[in-house]
Amino acid sequence: MVPAADGSPLITDHYFPRAEGDFPTLLVRSPYGRGLPWSPMYGMLFAEQGFHVVLQSCRGTGGSGGALDPWRNEAADGRATVSWLREQPWFNGTLGTVGPSYLGYVQWALAADPPPELKAMVVQMGLHDPCALFYTDGVLHLETALAVGAGMTYQHQGAVPLLKAGLRLHRRLRDITTGQPLRRSYVAALGDIPWLDDVMTHPDANDAFWRGTSVAEALDRLKVPTSLVGGWHDVLLDQTLDQYDRLRRAGCETALLVGPWTHTSAVQQGWPEVFAESLAWLRAHLNGDPSGLRSTRVRVHVGGDDGWRDIDDWPPAPAVTPWFPTAQGHLTEQAPTDSAPLTSFRYDPGDPTPSIGGPLLSRTAGARDNRTLEARDDVLTFTGPPLTEPVDILGPVSARLTISTDTGHADVFTRLCDVDPQGRSVNICDGLGRLRTAEQVPSQVTVPMSATAHRFAVGHRIRWQISGGAHPRYVRNLGTGESPLDTTASAPVRITLHADSALTLPRSIGLA
Repeated sequence: MVPAADGSPLITDHYFPRAEGDFPTLLVRSPYGRGLPWSPMYGMLFAEQGFHVVLQSCRGTGGSGGALDPWRNEAADGRATVSWLREQPWFNGTLGTVGPSYLGYVQWALAADPPPELKAMVVQMGLHDPCALFYTDGVLHLETALAVGAGMTYQHQGAVPLLKAGLRLHRRLRDITTGQPLRRSYVAALGDIPWLDDVMTHPDANDAFWRGTSVAEALDRLKVPTSLVGGWHDVLLDQTLDQYDRLRRAGCETALLVGPWTHTSAVQQGWPEVFAESLAWLRAHLNGDPSGLRSTRVRVHVGGDDGWRDIDDWPPAPAVTPWFPTAQGHLTEQAPTDSAPLTSFRYDPGDPTPSIGGPLLSRTAGARDNRTLEARDDVLTFTGPPLTEPVDILGPVSARLTISTDTGHADVFTRLCDVDPQGRSVNICDGLGRLRTAEQVPSQVTVPMSATAHRFAVGHRIRWQISGGAHPRYVRNLGTGESPLDTTASAPVRITLHADSALTLPRSIGLA
C-alpha cells in the first residue's frame, strides 16, 4: 500500500529479478488493474530482463483507495510514489517508466515536474492531451468515448466484468449512438459514468473542464530521454507524432517507432517489435548499454511494401503533390482552371454514412475493404490511373476542400485509399472537418488526414474518398446546428464539392 498524494492507499505490486545485484526500477501506473496483460507483459517480463518493476493501480481503480478522476491526480500521485520509492532499500536511484495508452499519460504527467531519478521513458501509444483523444474540430469521437468509458469503468474489475460490458456495448451500440437526445443514452449498457458525461458535454478544448489535463507544455521542455511507439491505425497516432515533434524541438533525446498497428494490436501482434524497442531504450539509458539501439531516430513500417525503413527524422520533408478531382470521378495532377461546382451528394443523418476501419478501439479497426462503403450514394470517390511506377507517400496527408451546402451545417470526412488491380479499396489514412458555411456560399476547409508511410505499387490506383461523416466513429451532424447531445431534430443536407478542392500527398522519392 503506497500512499497517494491525498493519503489514499494505492495497491502496488513489486516484481524483481531472482538474482543478487543492483537493478534499476521501472514504474508502471495503470487504471486498468494489475492482472492481464500488465502482470506478465510488464511485471514479469521486464523483471526477467533485470529491472525492479513497480506496478501500481491508479487512484480509485484496481482496489486502490480514493475516487477515479481521470487525468486530474496522476502528476501528484506519481510524485508521491517516487517519494515512497526513495525510502525502499532496493531502490538504487535510477528510475524509468514504461506503458501504453493511459499508462503513457501518467508518464507525461510525472514528466511535467520530473524527479531527478527519472532517467528514461518509453511511451507506447500514449496520450498527452485528453481532449484531442475525444474531439476533432469540436466533433465528438463517439465510438472512442464509449469504448474508453467501458474500459476505464470495467477493466480494472477483471476480465469477466470487462467482457460483459463490452458485449452489452456491442449489442446496443446502434441504439446508443442513434439515440435522441444522445446525452446519457449509454447508461443502459455501461451504467452511470459521471466523467464520461463531462467529456461528452465539453467539446471546446478551451473550456475550463479541460484545464490542466493536457501536459503538452511538459513535452516542450523535457530533457528525459524518451522512446515513442505508435501505429498507423492507432487512435493516438497524431498525438505520438506531435510528441516526437515537440521533443525534437526541445532538444530532447528521442526515438520513434511506428508499425502497421491499431491501438490494441501494437501490444498483441506487434509486441515482439514493441518489446525489443522498449527494452533496448531502457537498457541504454538505465544500464548504460546502448548496444541494442538503432543508428537512426526513426523506424516506420511502410504499408503496401510490408517492410521496415530506418530514416533520420520525421517527417522526412518530401515533395508535396496536390491531386485534383474531376467531374468524371478521376483523380489527376492537372490543376483545374476554376472553382465551379463539381458534384454533390445528399447526407441524411437518419441514415448516416457508416465508419469502416481506421483508427478505432474496436475489433473492426485498421485497414479494411471499403468497396461496400464506396458503393453508397452519399460517398464520393475520385480515382487515379493505374500506376506505371511505384508512388511512395511518407508524411502528413491533408485535404483542401471547397464546399457549399444548402443548410450551412455539415461535416466532411475525407480518406486516402489504395485500390489494387482487383478493385479492392483499402483505407490508408483519413480525417474529418466541420464545415462552417453560409447557405449556398462556398467556403474552404483544410482537413488534416493524419500521416502515413505507404507505397502504392505498380498497377495500383490512388483513391480519394469524401463523405459527410463516419458513424459511429464520429457523432452524427444532425444538420440543424444544434448540439447532438440535446436535440431531437435532424435535417438532411446537400453537400457540393467544388473543382479547386485538392488532396495533398507527401510524395517521397527514393524510399526503396
